[in-house]
Amino acid sequence: MASGETALITGASSGIGRELAALAAEDGCRLILTAHEPEVKTVADALRGRGVDVTTVVADLATARGVEELWAAVGSQRIDYLLANAGRGLGDAFLDQSLDRIEEVIHLNVTGTTALVHRAAQSMRDAGGGRILITGSLAGNIPGSYQAVYNATKAYIDTFAYGIRNELKDAGVTVTCLMPGPVETDFFHRADMDDTPVGQSDSKADAEKVAREGWMAVKAGKSGVSPTFMTKLQSAMSGILPDSVLARLHRDMAEPEEKTHG
Repeated sequence: MASGETALITGASSGIGRELAALAAEDGCRLILTAHEPEVKTVADALRGRGVDVTTVVADLATARGVEELWAAVGSQRIDYLLANAGRGLGDAFLDQSLDRIEEVIHLNVTGTTALVHRAAQSMRDAGGGRILITGSLAGNIPGSYQAVYNATKAYIDTFAYGIRNELKDAGVTVTCLMPGPVETDFFHRADMDDTPVGQSDSKADAEKVAREGWMAVKAGKSGVSPTFMTKLQSAMSGILPDSVLARLHRDMAEPEEKTHG
């Protein structure tokens, strides 16, 4: 039961994070919402209009300073739910990507997420309980041709979530890994993947449905969830097909059209 508890949600300005905020609010949680984008304040204002207690922190969790700013805002508050959803993608061939942008993806998806989970999990362990949802990805199971760095970061996140879940099993803290496939959000536009088959696909999962499955799973203390039948099928196939075949299939989804037709 979430009523009266506090949920800290990262990447809450849009997409899955925004939907997670709405779901936690429906269940009576106080919210601490954070994102690098100022649009998180608009999300918070809409929820306040429904009587929800919301604190917002605009911070870049790809930086140590951003993580410090967020944790300073948390202060002595007990965090019952950490929904670590912030993440960034990057398309195109590895050698054609800017090293600065590559580092941003690694710092947010890996370094920032790890630092925040470390703080929150310590706090939860000391308090005797808590629930963590980490947004990983099916991409973590697939060699990511034309999205190599992003997929590699999600491979880290997926295994990280399951690893610390086992470590915390006697501490009253559960860790759940949300592993969706492609979702209809701003992710592909921000990752410069509008001109890719996956970016243009109309078959991406609905963000609200993905968030709802994740929220139900973390409340139940489940180890992980892969929303939608197609995602589950793709996940199963990733355990059967050779990596070389998976890399070729991923290239077919993620290679920019100008390169496939050039």
